[in-house]
Amino acid sequence: VHGDYCSMKKQEKTAKPKPTYFSSGSRPLSNPIVPSDEDGFKGIPSCWFNNSEFNQQFVGSIDYKECADAYFGSYSHFGIHEEMLKDEVRTKSYMNACLYNKEQFKDKIVLDIGCGTGILSIFAAKAGAKHVYGVDNAEIANFARAIIKDNHLEDTITIIKGKMEEIVLPVEKVDIIISEWMGYFLLFESMLDTVLYARDKYLQPDGLLLPDRVCLSMVAIEDSKYKEEKYGFWNNVYDVNMKCIQQIALSEPLVDVVEKKLIISDAFTFFDLDLYTAKITDLAFSNKYELKLSSNETVHALVGWFDAYFSKLENPIKLSTSPYSKYTHWKQTIFYLDKPIVGKKGQSLSGSIAVRKSTTSFRDLDIKISYHYNDSETKADFYQMYKLRQPFIQQWEILSTITII
Repeated sequence: VHGDYCSMKKQEKTAKPKPTYFSSGSRPLSNPIVPSDEDGFKGIPSCWFNNSEFNQQFVGSIDYKECADAYFGSYSHFGIHEEMLKDEVRTKSYMNACLYNKEQFKDKIVLDIGCGTGILSIFAAKAGAKHVYGVDNAEIANFARAIIKDNHLEDTITIIKGKMEEIVLPVEKVDIIISEWMGYFLLFESMLDTVLYARDKYLQPDGLLLPDRVCLSMVAIEDSKYKEEKYGFWNNVYDVNMKCIQQIALSEPLVDVVEKKLIISDAFTFFDLDLYTAKITDLAFSNKYELKLSSNETVHALVGWFDAYFSKLENPIKLSTSPYSKYTHWKQTIFYLDKPIVGKKGQSLSGSIAVRKSTTSFRDLDIKISYHYNDSETKADFYQMYKLRQPFIQQWEILSTITII
């Protein structure tokens, strides 16, 4: 409709646009502002930009709002893949798991779940896999096909666009499942559900899972300065009391890099999962923790991270997102206390941590942490509830409902 309308408008004789020499102020411009009379630039705004023509430049669509699931829409953009690929700890861990263990990949059938750009599929092919099937429901799968072709691997790697639970592989079983499924605080985004589904349906009884084991750990930190900047800000915003926002801000864990110098306790592992035997019900858990304080400091937050192990390989690999390790795009997850605890060296902070999928958005997490501390001067017994959710996805969901006319 727009095309026909614009064609008609082109045929109309219009008066030659008059140049403007002055701005709205009194100062003359150094050059005139002249409305365009060029075809494709004149007329009404809907005639200026053709989305179909724009998308034809690329090997795949980048109209993300076509994705019914905002999660897959967010992974259709190249930017998120650039961030992950530039994460050397992440990417090289998978690369080394493949290339340092070629004997275990030789002539094997490999399934790459959530293949993205296809980089893990390529690593597996280079390690000697007989064939690799990369599966992804995001639009990036179209670009993965082009990447595979450009690297002359189309005879070894097949990219399948669709949800793992809905597509059918052209083979009954695979020898290896490789997937970078981990989210913030390990379980955010709930992609592990898909890996467990594929494990049960496609993996050979003696097959390999990469990674095969994951753990969650935590430490306590002193972080008065940043907590005040981040949350104390709401107490006085240009002489306006906005303290009511502070409480909801504290309920959302912060994903950020934690400096080692802030850590004031030993580390405690509160979740350990064997992916060969894990069930989806295991992904909701409520476990105890205990942290021994290493200095006389105030506890402002607990910090969580995960480690992933490729332990069944001849040359095992460990991928760590610990604050003691090199930076990764997962960073760490920080749970700030509403009531900081003044602690003493050698004393213990203990409690429980419960984690489940959100009942309102299954890719988000509901997290509840209790805090118990008791010494001669300080006693604390309380709990806080947190929700780990991704603002970007929430914004995408809102923007995807807007139609520009």
